[in-house]
Amino acid sequence: MAIVQLLSVWLIPALIAFILLYGTAKKVPTYEAFVEGGKEGIEIAFSLIPYLVGMLVSVAIFRASGALDAMMEVIKPLADAIGLPAEVVPLAALRTLSGTAALGMTTDLIATYGPDSFIGRLASTIQGSTETTLYVLTVYFGAVGVKKMGDALKVGILADILSFIVSVFIVLFVFGR
Repeated sequence: MAIVQLLSVWLIPALIAFILLYGTAKKVPTYEAFVEGGKEGIEIAFSLIPYLVGMLVSVAIFRASGALDAMMEVIKPLADAIGLPAEVVPLAALRTLSGTAALGMTTDLIATYGPDSFIGRLASTIQGSTETTLYVLTVYFGAVGVKKMGDALKVGILADILSFIVSVFIVLFVFGR
């Protein structure tokens, strides 16, 4: 355990020191390269702002408009028929849009039903095994200027659906109902 603590404290500083020393040994102007990287990082951050604002506004509109609640009402009978708690279905939909919104919903589910409940365990597993696909596509593809993302969207959504289904089976298998 002491080795893990020692590594956790010194690994990143040692890696940074190694990179700086290696760059200096190779006659790279390390400070100037660092400053240039910082400038590029700021430029990328500013170029991402419109994409982030668009995604956050879209998520807020989706939740505030009642579309999420309407979707839950439509899905609830089907979820009840297959024995899936309807409370976690909106989490699966929100997770593809926003990690923060999904984390908030997961926190609410855990606070309401408890961390050791089936719903709490399922919400935690879904949170950890799915991806913020639409967010990732919007931000990262937007940052590099990719315009055609149809195939990536299809694969990402399919992966999220499969992750949701597998999460249900794993929680049922490991913990039971």
